[in-house]
Amino acid sequence: MDGRHSEKSGSRATAANTSSAVSQSPRISSHLSGSSRDLSCRRAPRSSARRDRAAHPTTILLCKSQSSQAALVPQEHKVFLEEAYNAAICFKILRDLNCSDAFRLKNLVKKIKNMAHEAPNLVLETIHDYFASNPEASSWHRLWLFHVLETVIGASDSLEETWERAFTKLALENMTKSTELDEAYQDAASNVLVAICKHSWQGVARHLETEVLTGVFPHRSLLYVMGALTSKEGLLSQAEKASWEAQLTTIAAKSAQFLNSDVWSKELLGALTKPDRTHQEQPPEKAFLFVFYGLILQAEKNSATVGSHLRTLLETSHQWPKQREGMAVTVGLAAARHLGHVWAVLEQFGQSAPIKCSLHSFSPKASEDLRWKWASSTILLAYGQMAVKAKAHILPWVDNILLRMIFFFRYSSWSETLKQSFLTAVLMLLGAIGHSSDAHSYKFSQLSELLECLMVVMEKEPKDRLCTVTRQQTIRIVSSLCQLGPPLDLEMKSRLLSACLRSVLALPLLDVQEKHTCLFLEPPDIQSLYQKTSEALDQMLQTFVTQNPTADELHFLLSHLYTWLASDKAHERQRAVNSCVGLLKFLSLNLHLNPKEDFKRIGQLVGMLGILGQDPDGATQRSSLEGLGHLYQLLMRQRGEARPAEAPLPKQRAQAGADGALLWSSRDQKATPPARLEAAFTKDHIFQLGSSQVTKEVMKRLTRAELTDLAWTAVEGLGSTSPFRVQAAASVLLTVTQEHGAQLQTVANLGRAVHLQLRSVRIPQAKESALQAVTLLARNHTPELVAAFLDFSIPLDSHALQLWRALGARAPGSRRVLATLLVWLQERPLLARTRDGGPQPEEKARLPSLAAMNTLCKLQFTREFKKTVQEAYPQLLLAFLAQVHYVLELRLPGEPQPGRDTQSAAVPGPQSMSLEALKGLLASTGHWQGLAQLELQGAWHLFTAMDTYPKGVCLLARAMVQGVCGQIKAVTRQLLHSLHSQEERERKVAILILNEFLYSPALLEVLSEQDALTVLAQNLRDPSPEVRALSLQGLGNILFHPEKGNLLLGQLPPFLHGFFHNSEPVVVHLMGTVSEVLHRLGARGAGAQSLTVAANALCFFDDERDAIRAAAMALFGDLVAATAGGEPRGLRTQVHLSLVPLLLHLKDRCPAVATQAKFAFYRCSLLLRWRLPHTLFCALAWERGLGACHFLWSCLLTQSQEAFGIHVSQTLSYLRSSQHHLRTGAAVFLGYTVCYHPQAMSQMVTKGDMKLLFSAFKDLQKDPEPRIREFATRQLSFLPQVAASWG
Repeated sequence: MDGRHSEKSGSRATAANTSSAVSQSPRISSHLSGSSRDLSCRRAPRSSARRDRAAHPTTILLCKSQSSQAALVPQEHKVFLEEAYNAAICFKILRDLNCSDAFRLKNLVKKIKNMAHEAPNLVLETIHDYFASNPEASSWHRLWLFHVLETVIGASDSLEETWERAFTKLALENMTKSTELDEAYQDAASNVLVAICKHSWQGVARHLETEVLTGVFPHRSLLYVMGALTSKEGLLSQAEKASWEAQLTTIAAKSAQFLNSDVWSKELLGALTKPDRTHQEQPPEKAFLFVFYGLILQAEKNSATVGSHLRTLLETSHQWPKQREGMAVTVGLAAARHLGHVWAVLEQFGQSAPIKCSLHSFSPKASEDLRWKWASSTILLAYGQMAVKAKAHILPWVDNILLRMIFFFRYSSWSETLKQSFLTAVLMLLGAIGHSSDAHSYKFSQLSELLECLMVVMEKEPKDRLCTVTRQQTIRIVSSLCQLGPPLDLEMKSRLLSACLRSVLALPLLDVQEKHTCLFLEPPDIQSLYQKTSEALDQMLQTFVTQNPTADELHFLLSHLYTWLASDKAHERQRAVNSCVGLLKFLSLNLHLNPKEDFKRIGQLVGMLGILGQDPDGATQRSSLEGLGHLYQLLMRQRGEARPAEAPLPKQRAQAGADGALLWSSRDQKATPPARLEAAFTKDHIFQLGSSQVTKEVMKRLTRAELTDLAWTAVEGLGSTSPFRVQAAASVLLTVTQEHGAQLQTVANLGRAVHLQLRSVRIPQAKESALQAVTLLARNHTPELVAAFLDFSIPLDSHALQLWRALGARAPGSRRVLATLLVWLQERPLLARTRDGGPQPEEKARLPSLAAMNTLCKLQFTREFKKTVQEAYPQLLLAFLAQVHYVLELRLPGEPQPGRDTQSAAVPGPQSMSLEALKGLLASTGHWQGLAQLELQGAWHLFTAMDTYPKGVCLLARAMVQGVCGQIKAVTRQLLHSLHSQEERERKVAILILNEFLYSPALLEVLSEQDALTVLAQNLRDPSPEVRALSLQGLGNILFHPEKGNLLLGQLPPFLHGFFHNSEPVVVHLMGTVSEVLHRLGARGAGAQSLTVAANALCFFDDERDAIRAAAMALFGDLVAATAGGEPRGLRTQVHLSLVPLLLHLKDRCPAVATQAKFAFYRCSLLLRWRLPHTLFCALAWERGLGACHFLWSCLLTQSQEAFGIHVSQTLSYLRSSQHHLRTGAAVFLGYTVCYHPQAMSQMVTKGDMKLLFSAFKDLQKDPEPRIREFATRQLSFLPQVAASWG
């Protein structure tokens, strides 16, 4: 009981708090005196309200169903109290709307809305009663009451007829009132009428029609409501909207009578030209008035009246955009019935003086000029509206309309307004054409001019931002035009496509654009704009291929995308690949292409996508792999290999659309791939593979030409400035050569291209992959690649050498390459001559044998070819010798002289190149003795003239015989083949070498004596006289005539006696004759007479006559070489005695003597079997200065220790020589000996010798060479210490 009592008390207290509100509410007073019938009538809505309250727990309506009061008070009385309580609260809120606190007003309106959700009828009745009981409420207060009333009516599911009549009357009474709030108050009342239209628009329409047709120009509020009925979305259903439009047309037709009323027309024009509150937005009633005016003119039967009104309208200001749009709407609606007359009005207006002055010559000198500045835009929009409203009747007028549009676009002053008006007008025109059943048969005569204008629009768009829909509209216009006729020519289509792609794909990153536009008053939605623009671009590409579904068209479109797919900017590649994938997917899902046509250059696309499959940007990677997957499916289907689909792919394009399915990206676009698309793609195995595997799968479906195209694309990618692209291109190239290298075509050109691109490759891994690809190509295309590489092998740069090495990276490949080069080496045509006897320059450039020689010259030193060169030594030796002869036959200009032309000197001439190749062959195959013998005696110059060439070949062959070369047998077998060659030079080389090999015992292991005779005898019938003479010379060899040996030996004593003749030429000739005798004796040798020959030759080493010294040293060297391996006793002593004189004469004033001294010294070292003969040869051939002297003297002392005393004694004797170079050499050598062998010298040097040594070093302090002077000074400070230690 206590609890119930307390609750009851609480109820009374609550009722007391609302007493003031109750006393002021006549509605609530009526409830108090009302019958129970009224209460029962409200039960149904109340129970509905309770259900609503369960859904809206935040309601402020009273609810005490659990209180003790419910048990004490009858149910009807309880309901009555609750309703009275809620009505009082609502009344109080309505009263509080008179405040000026914006925040409080917002909360109050929110409370009313919540109450309206629970009990709309209660709120409506309370508002009605409030208006009735408070007629003196302020305008501000009533404005807010109208807002609340509009909201409540709009939120109600239905409106009782009583309330409809009451509130319609209330709105009509207030919407035309003039208050201090002006149009805001009228609009608030008008919006109540608009809200009523949701429940019963016909009644409102009848009231409007009655008011409009009174003959007085309608109040703005009436037009406001009519405009809302016409344009407000969601207010009327489609059927209701159609009924209203029909009624509006009727009202307009009935209003046509007022056009002849000056007062009505004047008020109409005043309303249309009344300045707007803002220039960007137009009052709804004014926007509707333009439409209503157009409908009235459309209904008017008198065309003259229509023309008069339009002219008056067009002569008003064109300054503001909404005004121009309204004028255009009015003109368009009038043209629906009076097309010809409206056309004439526009023509007349376009040729009027203000319009002509505004074209390209606008100058805002006065405010009056601003009225006409944008009149061209009005005309453009008017033409567009004419097309829209004329619909099917527009086709005969299209060309004329386009002609006017193009004219005003071209000759009006450029502005954003003009541009947007032009695009809007063209879109309206195309839309009108599209609704015509004859649209596809229509052919534009102004198509090219219109497209030129569209390209101007695209080119004038800002390059650094996307802020408007201009690009999107332009691209959509292009797409629409392509669906109409006539077909675009390739040049125009290419320009259009390039302009559109550049305008969209070259835009900066969207994030960057957003940062640049964040300070705009109304920042554009960059993401949405780009999404829709990209969608339009994809649609354009699809339209092109749909209109012309051929392989050529697909290639044409893709070729314009390739530039962007290869862009250095990641976001441009990403956008391009998304467009490419969208096109491929569209074709894969929609069988547009002719199945009888095969693709064109599809390998290029595979290469581009394969490269992008390794893009550092993850989104680009995924898109490119998806593109390869769609291409794979397309290839399978196009070539009749399609398998049953495991799951159908969605038919919707993977692009931005209404559902927000944006082409996803990690850098540019901020959307994720739709799950339904991913699920569809992963059903097919091709979409589950990695980049390399997908590329391989697609390759399996390509033809030979397409595979070659793919390889070309990869090679072109090697020249990119993007590191990732170079690496990816190399990887793709390696893949295609691994999988299909044998099927590739134009391999020679591919090889040339790889060489060109290799110069720019800076990534080691990429270069290695490219070279591996060349290695793989060589398995099946060695001849083509060799022929191609020869084109850039003179000179042979490092990149070309890398390619050659790659050709021979595998043993079988190196043999094929070498064999092919030898074939090219034998291509030796003689050159056509000019009048002065010189060769034609272009002929010289086409000599393949020179390139082959230069290549072989370098390759024989490489690791890849070293073993192969060793195996092919016989063939190479004979080929190189024949090549030297061929170069001599060409009689090319002399070699470039050092210092004369740096650039030309850097490239060796054919002669130098051939000799270097021959030298390199000897060096690379380990034939150092042959190389040394020719180098030390300076015999290479013999190969530079035709008359000395045979002697050079003979010396080379003789060196092989004397050096006991292990290749003699192999060379013999090869030269037997050369003797049957068609070329005289090859037979000549072979016979020269064979004649020398007759002195080698190794020859008989290959060729018997009788067979050798037979070969030589057969060559007596050779067509060449020179070969016949050489064959005859060979037949006289001692091998075939042993008795000649005794005869030659018997001539030696007289020859030796003649050495002491007074005539220098006689002595030199005799020494040469003895050398020749020793050579002809061959392996038999001179026997015991060798010592006599050696002793006699040694006597002349220090002769004052240069020629005799040189001849004596040459004879001594020949003797040593002739007796090597079978020398008689005592000869080694003579050799030891010759070493010091030979060493000292290395610095002889006569070059010939110095040369013979080097050669003889080297031959003696071979006889004595000194260690490191190769190092000794290098020191003798190329080293200069004290370092070389020190090395040679060290070799002498350390490797001939048994003759140490002889060497020191001989050197001491030379201190007394009258020849300066001998004394200098002796002093230097003795200085070295004293330093390194002081104890041994102490036992051999006398005091007199030391005095001579001191004197010699004092003389050396005056030597012109600084290093000699320095050495002498050191020795003079060191010798006294050594002499003192000797005691």
